[in-house]
Amino acid sequence: MLLFDVSTRAFRNLADARVELGRHTTVLFGSNGQGKTNFLEACHLLCTLRPLRAQKLAELVRIGSDQPALVRGRFELPGGVREVEVEVGREGRSARVDGKTVRDPDELFGGLATVAFTPDDVLVVKGGPEGRRKLLDRAAQNRHPAHLADARAYLRALRSRNELLRHQAAPELIASFDEPVAKLGASVRRRREGVLAELRPHAQQAFAEVARGEEPLTLAYLAAGRESDALAEGGASLEERLLEALRRRLPRDRGLLLGETQARTYASQGQSRAIVLAFKIGEIENLRAAQGRAPLLLLDDVSSELDPSRNAFLMRYLGGLDGQVVLTTTDPNLVAKSAVKEAVFQRVESGRIAPKNTLFSE
Repeated sequence: MLLFDVSTRAFRNLADARVELGRHTTVLFGSNGQGKTNFLEACHLLCTLRPLRAQKLAELVRIGSDQPALVRGRFELPGGVREVEVEVGREGRSARVDGKTVRDPDELFGGLATVAFTPDDVLVVKGGPEGRRKLLDRAAQNRHPAHLADARAYLRALRSRNELLRHQAAPELIASFDEPVAKLGASVRRRREGVLAELRPHAQQAFAEVARGEEPLTLAYLAAGRESDALAEGGASLEERLLEALRRRLPRDRGLLLGETQARTYASQGQSRAIVLAFKIGEIENLRAAQGRAPLLLLDDVSSELDPSRNAFLMRYLGGLDGQVVLTTTDPNLVAKSAVKEAVFQRVESGRIAPKNTLFSE
């Protein structure tokens, strides 16, 4: 997959313009608050129909604009060059591929796989289980585009059931939600566990290289239903075990361990960054193995989040990656001195993006 260019209109603070991307690496550099992350947001929206960091789609529309935000991109795919267009208004979002309306990411040629790494991702190590589930769900969606719809349906059903519990609804009414929740939950969990099993060895190898001499990384999925060992040994299906877990209201979580200890409790800030970096590299390598090509990689100011040795490792990895990378930085020297090949440097100032030596006029 190759993203040739991205055009925006009324999209956050970005100037209405078309930006060409390098075939391997595009480096967006400039001071904070100039629009670098907004451009990554536009790229992410094209591939997933979802924002990268914004909490609501409406936040993508430029403040004070009287027209919807628009992002357009041209992709080179195995079937040829295709144009994707996403429009976001105050009331919602619409998307088109070569002028034809699509509604879900899985309609985008089976999914335009993209892996993003932002400073916020580090919080998933120390934060609650929801962040870790979202991290894994993003990986599962890249691998299985239909996963997003199933995960959303599962959350809706689970929230409805929990709402009934809070209002002390009749037991038979609550029970009527148990079966669909268990069925959807089993589908979501199988994909999560399958993707985690696929990327685990890649992530563990990456962590061993980026965190030399430290305890090994373990990625474990701890979920409702696993505790029902007696039922499993008796031949009970995953759906039946999840039904039992719902009745017992067992907790759900996903585990990150360093050696024998929980990373959430004991990992340092540097180790947390290394864990997330290793997970993302594991996801990239898994997609390369499964799909025969690397996903589009979006890195938001990652170099400033890593110490020099880990940043050097990342740059070496990117230099050898047969795929397309778009990254942002406040200091282009962090990238210029690395092994990143064929890098195209674009300066970002007040929402305007242009080649490195461009002088913006007021």
